[in-house]
Amino acid sequence: MLHITQVGRVMVPVADQDQAIAFYTSKLGFSLVADVPYGEGDRWVEVAPPGGGTALALVPPRGDYAPGRMTGIALASGDARSDHAELKRTDVDVDEQLIGGDGAVPLLFFFRDPDGNHLMVVQQQ
Repeated sequence: MLHITQVGRVMVPVADQDQAIAFYTSKLGFSLVADVPYGEGDRWVEVAPPGGGTALALVPPRGDYAPGRMTGIALASGDARSDHAELKRTDVDVDEQLIGGDGAVPLLFFFRDPDGNHLMVVQQQ
């Protein structure tokens, strides 16, 4: 039997790890939880939301795994409407419209990091 207990991290390809750290920490309020050298000049970088949970590993592009993709990452929020307004206020590339919130689908919206990676913010039920 396997001993898997949770999703520990999700990799997000970025062109510039320092720029990505600055975005995820200053714009999203994440914490830098790992920034360690490995291999020949590479770095392992992870950021995580303030409440903990799954971290995002900000990794250099490799082959077809390049920045500017739909990540499939949905970030949970206690107030998606407020987060949408705050991200727009701080000049994050965020979709104009919120989606859902009608009871069948939770309130949500998409935004993009500086590398064009698409992420979603979803209202917690």
